[in-house]
Amino acid sequence: MRVMIVDDERLALQSMMKHLKELGAFNITGVFQNPREAMDWVMRDAVDIAFLDIEMPEMSGMVLAERLMEIRPSIEIVFVTAYSHYAIDAFEINALDYLMKPVQRSRLEKTVRRLQERTHVEREAKKSEPQEMLGCLLNLHYRNDAHDIQAFQWRTTKAQELFAYLIHYRGHTVHKENILEWMWPAYEMEKSTAHLHTTIYQIRRVIKQLGLDIQVKYKDEGYRLEQGSVLIDVDVWEQGIRSAPPVAPETLQQHHALLDLYRGDYLGDHRYIWAESERERLSMMWFVHAKQVVDCHMQLGQYTEAMLLLQQLQERYPYVEDIYFGMMKIHAMHGNLGEVKRQYERLTWILQQELGVGPSEVLHTWYAQHFN
Repeated sequence: MRVMIVDDERLALQSMMKHLKELGAFNITGVFQNPREAMDWVMRDAVDIAFLDIEMPEMSGMVLAERLMEIRPSIEIVFVTAYSHYAIDAFEINALDYLMKPVQRSRLEKTVRRLQERTHVEREAKKSEPQEMLGCLLNLHYRNDAHDIQAFQWRTTKAQELFAYLIHYRGHTVHKENILEWMWPAYEMEKSTAHLHTTIYQIRRVIKQLGLDIQVKYKDEGYRLEQGSVLIDVDVWEQGIRSAPPVAPETLQQHHALLDLYRGDYLGDHRYIWAESERERLSMMWFVHAKQVVDCHMQLGQYTEAMLLLQQLQERYPYVEDIYFGMMKIHAMHGNLGEVKRQYERLTWILQQELGVGPSEVLHTWYAQHFN
C-alpha cells in the first residue's frame, strides 16, 4: 500500500514514519508538513492511504481530506490528532480510522488490520458483481448492475464532451493545452483553465457518485483516464470481431450476435469532430463484417436473412451501390420486378442528388437486361 503522511509537526512525522516502517505493510511515498504540497503530490502520483493531522495552520486535515478524495476517490483516510472531539467529523468524511496522539504501535496495528479487512471485503464483493461497462456506441452511457443502459447526468455539455474525450484517449495523458484547444478555443488562457478545472471536478464527482472504477489523474501537465476494471463497449466489440472465427455456416449465429452488439456509430449521437476518424474506422469494420455475413447467407440460399441484413446496411450506408445491387438481385430471383425498379430508381436519385453521379455501368447493364 502506497502511503502519504501529512503533519505540520516534524517530530510527529518522524514518529509516524518509524511506526509504519516497523510494521512493514506500507510503502511510504510522500511525507509533508505543507498540505498544499501533499495535494500536488497526489495529483502526480498514486496514493492508497493518507495519514493526516487534523490541526494544521494553513489547511485543516478535514479540508485536505475532502480535496484528496476529489482527486482520488478511492484513497483511504486516517486522521491523527491530539483532540478527541474531532472524531464525529472524521467519520462523517468516511475516514478509515481515527488515531490519537501520541500514536501507539498496538493501536496502529489495529488500523492495518482494518485496512486489510476492508480491502478483502471489497475484492470479494467485486468478484460477485457484474463487470461495469462504459458505452460509446451510439452515445455516451453506462450499464448499471442490472445491465440496464443509463444516461449520465451532466451539469454541462462540456463535462460530457470532456469525459468522452478522455475515454477516447484512455490510458494516455492528454496535455492540458490540447484539451483547452478543443473545448474552449475562444477563451483566454486564464478563463479556459478555470473552466477546465471546474469541469474536471464535475467529472470526478459524477464518477464517484456512480461508484465506477475509473480515475481521472493529473500528470505531466495533462489528464489521463484510467478505466480500472470497467469495460468499454467499443473495446469488447472490436476484440470480439478480431478474435471471432471466419464467417461460415456453422458460425453465423456468433457473427450475428457481434453485429447486434454494434448499437450505432461511435459517439454517433454527439458528432464530436475529434471522434470522426475513429467513428469511420469502426463503422467500416462493421460494414465489412456485415457484408461477409450477407454473402454467406446468399451462398446458402437464405435470402430472407440476407435481405434483412441488407436493409440494415442500406439504412446505415445509403450511398453504397453494392447494397442496392444485392437487394435487387434477391427481388429479381423472386420475380418482384417492381421492387427491383424501385430500388434502382431510389439509388439513381440518391447518387444524383448527393454525389452528382449515376449508377455504375455494371449495375445499369444488369438492370437494362431485366427491363428490355
